[in-house]
Amino acid sequence: MRNRGLLLLTVLTMVVALVITFPARIAYKWMSPPFVQISGIYGTVWNGGAREFATNGVYLRELTWHMRPLALFTGKARYDISGTPVSGFFASEVTLSLGGTLALSNLSASVPLQMFEEASNIVGLRGTASLQFERLELAAGRASAMDGTVDIANLLVPLIGNMSLGGYRAEFYTQNNGIVASVEDTDGVVDVAGSLKLNPDKTYAFRGQVVAKPDAPDSLRNQMRYLPTNDRGQQELSLEGQY
Repeated sequence: MRNRGLLLLTVLTMVVALVITFPARIAYKWMSPPFVQISGIYGTVWNGGAREFATNGVYLRELTWHMRPLALFTGKARYDISGTPVSGFFASEVTLSLGGTLALSNLSASVPLQMFEEASNIVGLRGTASLQFERLELAAGRASAMDGTVDIANLLVPLIGNMSLGGYRAEFYTQNNGIVASVEDTDGVVDVAGSLKLNPDKTYAFRGQVVAKPDAPDSLRNQMRYLPTNDRGQQELSLEGQY
């Protein structure tokens, strides 16, 4: 009986050691979603990192992770993750469920808007985005829940002009039928007050009122003059599409 107990303890120790030291690169080959690309992987599934990480146009370097093992008892893998975009920083708690949903919480980041050029279909998009999110959930590479704020500085959209459009803020929150956000300017060249809706079918709709400020570029004023004007002198802006 004593020998059987010793054998069981030895086998259990080996299993635990195997799990703790399981290479992260092998786990990535087995379980990585098709929309995620990671290279230069080192360490284990518990503690490790990668030189490069990319998904849907979002790119990070020197990615590191540390697992919170108690979350495994809930059927989820939870990590503290940090990384470096082309400029800025990224840090978040990340949870991966068995169904493949990726949830980010306590997200704090400062990233170049160029990272979202592909997702937004805006060629030449430039500026800096500062993100503070309590919750951001991704399913099949699509945002299914967003609760937090995005502050944009030095926005540049070549279709509008080659001058900075200034700063803007969007506050996101999740509803049963999609994600909505209130949008306003902070120090932008356009006074903006509107709402953005992200639908489950990957369509979006923006409705708002805009007024050009004195320092707005002439190219932008010329484009805005074709917008309908309400009885308060505000111009109505309506945009729809897919993301």
